[in-house]
Amino acid sequence: MFPKTGNTFQNTSKKLNPQVEYREAIWIALTAELGGTHQATKTTMRWTGVSERTARNWISGSHAPAGEHLIELIRNSDAVLSAVLILAGRREANALARLDVVRTELHAMLKAIDMIEGRESPHRE
Repeated sequence: MFPKTGNTFQNTSKKLNPQVEYREAIWIALTAELGGTHQATKTTMRWTGVSERTARNWISGSHAPAGEHLIELIRNSDAVLSAVLILAGRREANALARLDVVRTELHAMLKAIDMIEGRESPHRE
């Protein structure tokens, strides 16, 4: 029988390498917003100015953007912004950013309802 030394194995599923966690978060955000199609690659290229191969690597999750490319993704993608804020531990800021998106979507829906009903409301611009 082996003596108990007190050493235990860490649960590695909860402690990911920050680089892996970041890469996976960007991959999930891009595929959730754009899908995994060729059009998603083209959109990512247009947003950031990167090559097709680089965009495909981000969308497949094998690599992640850095620096100015991350900023361009955040500028164009609510999903990437949300992922970065959550990774940074800024859930409150993420909730506030989502409120702006919801407000914009709600405004568009109210405008569409007004058009369907055949009336324009001057206070909803």
